[in-house]
Amino acid sequence: MADLLKRHGDVIAPVIAFDTDINAASASGLWVTDVTGRRWADFASGTAVTNLGHNHPAVVAAAHAQLDRFIHSGCIFRYDTLVEAAEKLRAVTPPAIEKVAFANSGSEAVEAVVKLAKHSTGRQGVVVFRGGFHGRTMGSATYTTSNARYRDGYHPLLGSVFIAPFPHAYRWGMDVDEAVDICLRELALVFKHVVSPKNIACLLIEPVQGEGGYYPAPARFLDELRTLADEHGILLIYDEVQTGFGRTAEWFAADHFEAKPDLIAVGKGIANGFPLSAYGGPADIVDSWPVGAHGTTFGGNPVATAAATAVMDAMGGLLPHARGLSTHAFTRFGELAERHQTIGDVRGLGLMIGVELVESQTTRAPDAKAFRHIQAYVFERDLIIIDCGPDGNVLRFIPPLVTTLEELDWAIDQIEEGLDSWKQTKG
Repeated sequence: MADLLKRHGDVIAPVIAFDTDINAASASGLWVTDVTGRRWADFASGTAVTNLGHNHPAVVAAAHAQLDRFIHSGCIFRYDTLVEAAEKLRAVTPPAIEKVAFANSGSEAVEAVVKLAKHSTGRQGVVVFRGGFHGRTMGSATYTTSNARYRDGYHPLLGSVFIAPFPHAYRWGMDVDEAVDICLRELALVFKHVVSPKNIACLLIEPVQGEGGYYPAPARFLDELRTLADEHGILLIYDEVQTGFGRTAEWFAADHFEAKPDLIAVGKGIANGFPLSAYGGPADIVDSWPVGAHGTTFGGNPVATAAATAVMDAMGGLLPHARGLSTHAFTRFGELAERHQTIGDVRGLGLMIGVELVESQTTRAPDAKAFRHIQAYVFERDLIIIDCGPDGNVLRFIPPLVTTLEELDWAIDQIEEGLDSWKQTKG
């Protein structure tokens, strides 16, 4: 293990952060096994990717079958797995999504869909919402405001990107409706004083903020954005890179809301670990993009799209199970919040749950030390968890959808013991 870490340090750029030093030998379902045979339950789901668990048999079989046929096209020839994945994706995305294209990562999908919005509207402005995470490439880093460190050292960023507040009701110490009212007033002031709506191509929003702290968008907020978009000819884009493919116990977070997007970007769980993302919208908008105005070499790779088709075939049957796990998890975390002052808020949708850790429920001061203590405690007991939020104090609870109720309870039991340990440490 020490030798691998040394070799890693010698050749791998340190800019890429790793959450653990596990030297993995294999992974299956929830479990990751290191070279010594020790196992950990991956409740980070490969950073919200392995929604079906590691090495799901149907996904592995589909990828193997395609590997035996051919691995790469590079847009030189056409192939069935590309079309099949697109057909299945269209069948489960919100109604406006009629045509799609594939890319390699969430960042690429976001950049592509914003390019599409700009080209189809003839406008250049983009409105994003503070706390959103949309990726780390230059364009998507401009749209990302979940943490200033993702933007540090890269200025000037893209122009004509306007940042409006997102309703962070708990962090602001107010109820949801009051937070929504403030955000809508501020957005109106942006349109009055900073940029006219006629210059805005799109509103880009995560229906549940991911890196920003697992804040679901209030339904009324999305309703009002939908109304504004319709009024001013602006396209509403949902970034569902993290929220998609069962993570919220529905196909997409959009399924929880009446307000539907015009355009969508998806990724992460789409192929359960193979590099793939996608974006799309109505046929008339997508068809307005001239051939060659955007492109890709590896996006829609034959093996990755074969895997994506298998994911979508397997996913639907898991959603009722995920809903049951979600209800149970929210109940248990609610009970823990009643017994532990360290838990300030429990929020999210489905199995995308954020548990905000604070110094006390009265002050609501973020407590990253509490998270790090609990993370280390449960890691020693074979459980992997990761954080989110700008202060690093939100426990990101994202188990695979294949988790059993017993495994879910075991994981929450470990977290409860970690909370008890933290309480004792604080005295």
